[in-house]
Amino acid sequence: MKTELLAPAKNKQTAITAINCGADAVYIGASNFGARKNAPNSLSDIKEIVDYAHKFYVKVFVTLNTILTDSELQEAKELIRKLYEIGVDALIIQDFGILELAKNGELPPIPLHASTQCDNRTLEKVIFFKELGLKRVILARELSLEQIREITKKLKNTEIEVFVHGALCVSYSGQCYLSQFIGGRSANRGECAQPCRKKYSLVDENGKYLAKNKHLLSLKDFNASKHLKKLCETGVKSFKIEGRLKDETYIKTVVSYYRNELDKYSSKTSSGRVITDFKPVLEKSFNRGFTEYFLTGREKCFNFNTPKSLGEKLGKVKNTGKDFFELDSGVQVNAQDGLCFMREDLEGFMVNKVIGRKIFPNRMPALKTGDIIYRNFDSQYEKEIQSAKFLRKITVDVEISQDGITLTDEDKNRIKLELPQGETPQNQQRANETFITQFKKTGESDFEIRNFNVNCDLPFLPISVINEFRRSAFERLMAERLKNYPRKIQNSLKETIFPQQEMDYRANVLNESAKKFYLDHYCEVKEPAFEAEQPARQAELMRTKHCLKYAFDICQSPVKLFLEDEKGVKFPLKFDCKNCEMAILTPEK
Repeated sequence: MKTELLAPAKNKQTAITAINCGADAVYIGASNFGARKNAPNSLSDIKEIVDYAHKFYVKVFVTLNTILTDSELQEAKELIRKLYEIGVDALIIQDFGILELAKNGELPPIPLHASTQCDNRTLEKVIFFKELGLKRVILARELSLEQIREITKKLKNTEIEVFVHGALCVSYSGQCYLSQFIGGRSANRGECAQPCRKKYSLVDENGKYLAKNKHLLSLKDFNASKHLKKLCETGVKSFKIEGRLKDETYIKTVVSYYRNELDKYSSKTSSGRVITDFKPVLEKSFNRGFTEYFLTGREKCFNFNTPKSLGEKLGKVKNTGKDFFELDSGVQVNAQDGLCFMREDLEGFMVNKVIGRKIFPNRMPALKTGDIIYRNFDSQYEKEIQSAKFLRKITVDVEISQDGITLTDEDKNRIKLELPQGETPQNQQRANETFITQFKKTGESDFEIRNFNVNCDLPFLPISVINEFRRSAFERLMAERLKNYPRKIQNSLKETIFPQQEMDYRANVLNESAKKFYLDHYCEVKEPAFEAEQPARQAELMRTKHCLKYAFDICQSPVKLFLEDEKGVKFPLKFDCKNCEMAILTPEK
């Protein structure tokens, strides 16, 4: 069984880092139209990433997963053509206008993946994309193992991708309009201001506060690492890590960790052996505390205290002195570590020095016995990760006979060359040993020798000649690899029926092509996107599986609740108890 580990990339450097750490594919934003507007990349940088990735048969996906105006759709069309020409393997899309272009034959045959922004939370929606002819569907994060299993069982020939790690959107993806409503920054346009990480109060219809100034919509970070085996068994093809705005420390830690874990249950879809001396620890990466979300049932997936990174839990304060404190756990703490604890908000400080078990901060915070201490910056870990090596080598078998030398890589790419002419050696054994020793010195190339068989006597050759021959041979082998790179193409889209006959603003239609696509697939869109025109009626700003009634243990209460922001604006809450969902509505006028 082969599965894909899909890693995020903010830029060229993090993409190459992810590849060296063992990613089978990377996803990255282009110059425009990605859901992370703050992580753009030029075509020249993406071309360099593609060229590097394809050496290891690693795929490169580009995110064009925002909704587009009519003029932007034409710009996107030209960008897609250029991305195909530089070898990008697939596009992650949201806007159905792109599907309309593909349907009309206006796009190159680049595979299209239905982004989680398409709101892929039902079997019917995923079947629609399968029958349409898309290569892959990225599921909503909220689905359980059982729901994922049901979908993969019905979609044998369509690749299913799921998230396994990283930050969580509290809303169903593609269905959040809170940022647009509050400040005109659309999540569907890549400009989300993350209002879900702000403070809110929960108040009932009588003015009674159930919670005040808490991060009531802020979720912990997803961590499905304990369920990789079960996810593999469901038939999921791609395991996705969130984090296109994250730094290299995060990429090195999380990609390395999931590479090690996935290798226990499946094989890579890419090539090359990852060589590293680094031991990743997930808790040392950016995290708000971890949750398995809804994989195996409902759990306390939220962190109302802070939206900031907690890091790893060290222990409790055992006692304090004038300018130091001690922990009850005896965990090693080092100078320059960043520690934190909770008061009204998360408070942090740096460690100045450590003497025995006494920890001396650069400024002594108001700690109390029993306070839980976290470390969100481990100075020693940072040093280790900066100095750690991450190499990727493609294994090669070498066979030498009277007919010449044959090089065969791990993907069965093969070249055959004539050996250089040389003199008859005075010492045949030494001549053979010298050739083998020098040829095996693959150095900084992308190859390493696995097996080396010599079935004939070799001529005497100067070391410089052997080195040049080796360099030329590996260049030829790499050229053969790239020539045989297994690039997929998108077949023509087929006519099929959309699972709903009517859609409102939540269809996210911002251009005429998307509207036509829906209509051609037997669905009438009654309203334009929220970004174009806010509905005059009361509308849902967000629908979420995170339920505040559940969080406060008042599931059966009939009381009407409101979410109040820091400016005093009250957002009515609607509860769909049958589906265990909560909706945030536009304020009543």
